[in-house]
Amino acid sequence: MNESRPQLFGMLAGLFLAAGLVFSAMLGTAAWVKIKNSQFITVKGSARKNIQSDLAIWRGNFVVEGESLLEAQHKIQANHTIVEKFMGDSGITNFNFTPIYIEEVRAMQKSADGWSQQRTTGYRLSQTVRVQSTDVSRLESLDSTPLVEQGVLFTTEPAQFIYTSVGDMKIEMLAEATKNARARAEQIANNGGSGIAQLHDADMGVFQITPLHSNDTSGEGMSDTSSREKTITAVVTATFLLK
Repeated sequence: MNESRPQLFGMLAGLFLAAGLVFSAMLGTAAWVKIKNSQFITVKGSARKNIQSDLAIWRGNFVVEGESLLEAQHKIQANHTIVEKFMGDSGITNFNFTPIYIEEVRAMQKSADGWSQQRTTGYRLSQTVRVQSTDVSRLESLDSTPLVEQGVLFTTEPAQFIYTSVGDMKIEMLAEATKNARARAEQIANNGGSGIAQLHDADMGVFQITPLHSNDTSGEGMSDTSSREKTITAVVTATFLLK
């Protein structure tokens, strides 16, 4: 009995030693994984810039009606002349007219035998004038009231404002967003006692072109055409190697 007790103590000591070695190995592995994972830092960088639209598109539509097609055609031609003169008087030369759209006006009428049926009672003709110009200020302030005062049933759509150099701007913005990401990564790394080496990889986010001072965003990106002044925002997710 006395001889077996030292053997038991020896076995227990061996088990504790083995467990300690396993635990030490686990700690070492965890530390190695932590060090390995900390070799990289991933941050988001962004760049914003205000831009001015350099192209505007403006559309207006006018409509006439007549009991006969010939009467309606005479009316639309007269309106066409008035609209054309209005454009010239407004200093606009780069405009064009779409083909005339013809629509029958139909209504229920009773026949001589008392039956009701649809009959053509007239014709409605419409035409659209489209203006595309780099003179954005002129189109932004264009007022079609004089046409209405001359008896033209004229309606307009909201003007579209476009920045035509957005492709080149995107390249510039991506570079600025990447610089911003690097600056953020350096600040975080310096606070942790490390430094930043080379860029490992970068993912470009969607571009947001929004009205000035707007905070709207979209997962698919935005491309505003409703405002003359806009803000373009680029986002880059960059991963850097630590040193």
